[in-house]
Amino acid sequence: MKRSLTPVIATTALAALAFGSVASAQTVLRASHQFPGGKGDVRDEMVQMLAERVAEADVGLEIEVHPGQSLFKADEQWGALVRGRLDITALPLDYASGRHPEFSATLMPGLVRNHEHAQRLNDSEYMEMIKAVIDEGGARVLADAWLAGGFASSERCITSPDTVEGQNFRAAGPAFEEMLEAAGASIASMPSSEIYTAMQTGVLDAANTSSMSFVSYRLFEQVDCLTEPGDYALWFMYEPILISKQSWEKLNEEQQQALTEAAEEAEAFFADEAAGLDDKMVEVFEEEGVEVVSMSEEDYKAWLDIAKETSYKNFAERVENGQAIIDAALAVE
Repeated sequence: MKRSLTPVIATTALAALAFGSVASAQTVLRASHQFPGGKGDVRDEMVQMLAERVAEADVGLEIEVHPGQSLFKADEQWGALVRGRLDITALPLDYASGRHPEFSATLMPGLVRNHEHAQRLNDSEYMEMIKAVIDEGGARVLADAWLAGGFASSERCITSPDTVEGQNFRAAGPAFEEMLEAAGASIASMPSSEIYTAMQTGVLDAANTSSMSFVSYRLFEQVDCLTEPGDYALWFMYEPILISKQSWEKLNEEQQQALTEAAEEAEAFFADEAAGLDDKMVEVFEEEGVEVVSMSEEDYKAWLDIAKETSYKNFAERVENGQAIIDAALAVE
């Protein structure tokens, strides 16, 4: 009886080992971001597309997506990524400028003129310099993404520099903070996910953020006037999908290839959607009864004059290689 059971037991054991080997071959990456999940925020849709395409490639790789700060808070994501505690994130890069001041060049007033200009910057020496800092910091870019943005206030419409005087302002990064402070605003720093509550409680009167965030965070419920990007978009921010270098190096060549191809598709999807986000924002805010205004060329130039004497000057003086980074960006027509 014992002899007859031995082959059965051996076969069962081998099958279990084989199953365990297949299971262990499935690599799971965790993706985290601060933006609302589900339909409505293109940044989340971009990450979800990445996960779907990788799953379809069937290379033993899975991406778990954790939206809405459910895994890491907005200001924790860069640190978690480069320490290998997080695999993938969609991150407004300037959030990490406290660790890498060069990243402030990805939210510099007037540096990006429009969505087409942003696409050209992706293939420039300027972006090579930014990505070198990302790489040295412990991450790598999977997909580029730029968003335009505007101003909104519960006090008064923001057009020329004098219209921000006396307002408590969220500006999204050091470069905009310096410019706005020089124009007379008081500054409160926070991620975009905290703007709604800060306005609701009176901590903020006004804010800069992306067109997508204005809609997905429902800021139309807290403001009376929106300044759209229009023909003179002062605010553009780089918000790429990043992967930890530690996580990337653990993948095999087939998995890296599948992830790269999925990221290319997600990037193309985002680029197609980006310009339409500005129109959608205007439409939503007008439907909600918010006044929508645009900056004139004169307003834009007045802001740029202040930025050059504050943001640009300080960046060039304080950041190693700062002037070269600005010059490389300005060289892109």
